[in-house]
Amino acid sequence: MGVLSAEKNMIQYERRGEIARIIPWGKDVLRFQSSPNGYLNNEDWTILKADKTDVQAYMEENHAVIINGCIKAEMYDNGKVIYYKKDKNREEFKVMLEEMTEYAFDSFYRTYRAEGSDTHRANILFKPDTAEHFYGLGGEHNDCFDMKGSTSELHHRNTKSSIPFVYSSKGYGFLWNNPSVGQCELTNNHTKWTAYCTKQVDYLVIGGYTPSEIMNKYADITGHTPDFPWFASGFWQCKLRYESQEDLLQVAREYKRRNIPVSVIVIDYFHWTEQGDYKFDPKYWPDPEAMVRELEEMGIKLMVSIWPTSNPNSENYRYMDERNMILRTENGLYGMQDFYGQQDYIDTLNPKTREYVWNLVKKNYYDNKVKYFWLDEAEPGIIPNHYDNIRCIRGNFQEFALLYPYYYLQMFYEGLKSQGESEIISLARAGYTGCQRFGALLWSGDVPSTFEALRKSVKTGLAMAMSGIPWWTTDIGGFWGGDTESDYFRELIVRWFQFGVFCPVTRLHGVRVKPKGHKDRHPEVKEKSGGDNEIWSFGERDYNILKDLIELRERLRPYVMECMEECKNTGAPVMRPLFFQYPYDETAYTIEDEYFFGSDILFAPITDKGVTSRRVYLPEGEWIRMGGDKTETEAVSGGKWITASADISQFIAFVRKGAKVEEAF
Repeated sequence: MGVLSAEKNMIQYERRGEIARIIPWGKDVLRFQSSPNGYLNNEDWTILKADKTDVQAYMEENHAVIINGCIKAEMYDNGKVIYYKKDKNREEFKVMLEEMTEYAFDSFYRTYRAEGSDTHRANILFKPDTAEHFYGLGGEHNDCFDMKGSTSELHHRNTKSSIPFVYSSKGYGFLWNNPSVGQCELTNNHTKWTAYCTKQVDYLVIGGYTPSEIMNKYADITGHTPDFPWFASGFWQCKLRYESQEDLLQVAREYKRRNIPVSVIVIDYFHWTEQGDYKFDPKYWPDPEAMVRELEEMGIKLMVSIWPTSNPNSENYRYMDERNMILRTENGLYGMQDFYGQQDYIDTLNPKTREYVWNLVKKNYYDNKVKYFWLDEAEPGIIPNHYDNIRCIRGNFQEFALLYPYYYLQMFYEGLKSQGESEIISLARAGYTGCQRFGALLWSGDVPSTFEALRKSVKTGLAMAMSGIPWWTTDIGGFWGGDTESDYFRELIVRWFQFGVFCPVTRLHGVRVKPKGHKDRHPEVKEKSGGDNEIWSFGERDYNILKDLIELRERLRPYVMECMEECKNTGAPVMRPLFFQYPYDETAYTIEDEYFFGSDILFAPITDKGVTSRRVYLPEGEWIRMGGDKTETEAVSGGKWITASADISQFIAFVRKGAKVEEAF
């Protein structure tokens, strides 16, 4: 048995080999920390300082109690912790989350195994509830939205961005506040969180009665998004890759000639002289400032891809390497990826690195009027993912790896802020808790051009939304393997584009198979482009459909901006699972392939080849069909399943009767 104590705003437990405490972290939120080191540190990682709140903390016979608004915790003299939530209509508290031991006769509710002088592999287990659903954990291309019954590694990689937060259908949020590589098991026999290398266990439990209420509190803890730039709400044109300044401008001019609105056009990787130089190759990009000026005259913003890679051929490599600004291996040779030679990654956790690299970016990009950046390889893309063989400025990388994209995004946000910029949005392939406050726009990574990948992308977007990352997008058409001359891809690109219109950002991207007779525009370049990826590249039928969809997105932009303003103020995502709008509808928790776009549009994507109809669940209310037969003007009553049809030129969407956004369709 251990020693319990209760103070004004804290309860604490201590015994041989462990100290643990629970404190408030804003109203209705409790934070738990424990360590075998005999002390607790004050590292908050990426969460924000909490507002003070009135709590009760007191002792009872064999346990300490802390009550903070609607949430209560009891800590027992054997170390066990139980969380309760107050009934919405009564003063009664009901069990919400309860610790368990790994073995029946074991009294150790948290387990630790030493990894270093003060780091441990740490586990914490909770009792399962077979009726409970979990949503969140970031974006992983795994075909799951409800994560109950799953096990997930907590690390970043291409197509996987770990945000260790889940929303529970029992009405609470759980944030694993630990940037270590680890694992989350939401299985039927337990819920288990593991950090492979950490000094202490640290998590927060958020109480509430609706998803919107809990996500609002979660945003208060981790940060709200900044203002969403108006330009970003339109259509983004992108491909792998425009090889020269003139190639890119020709595409922009052609969109302008066809009177098709483009908000952003993107320059992808290998526009540079060398990885780590952070500057345009003057042979192919002779006058970036003039390029930006011409695009601006057409109403188009320019975004440029930057990688955090660097190799010994870079003019900046030795300077950074000798000052510990680059991640390095603990054992063996230098190099974390072989891609046109040895590639290492800058150490974004090092403040000196961030200052130095931003100054390079400012000199070579920002001073040439480039203000928007695509932060690719943000995981970072270490191959293989042996995090324990990497050292960063803070120590062994395994303990801190999830923080890498957070500081990468912070570097650009603070750099742009220092130049007086207010419209900041950075596209990134990975992110972490709190990165949304740096204007992070995450996407699903390099997924294949398949209907299966489209189906998974819908669930990935919803998972990101319930992870507190509301700015999200996808590569319309998938990233690799798309044959633009095939019937398969020409059907896929339309269905994916329909989905893309109802995403927070509508962005066309991918490396397309080069068609027969394709001639490389610049055969001497190091990294060649794929086939064309403009909307006229997929045949006449698709061109007309995609043009109409871009024009629809253009009409929807005021609605998108209203959603973004709500997101900034309340933490409500733009893509919303049905249960977000209808938290007391049990059916809503079982639906993974339709969602609300804002509060008034219900979108049901078609994600299978050759399919022209599907079942759609309409929640309670009156709904007007959009995207189909123009004669469908009668309202449909909800609270039931219906079958809706949509040929290739149509999509399935419903607007809440009386909603102003109906006019956009």
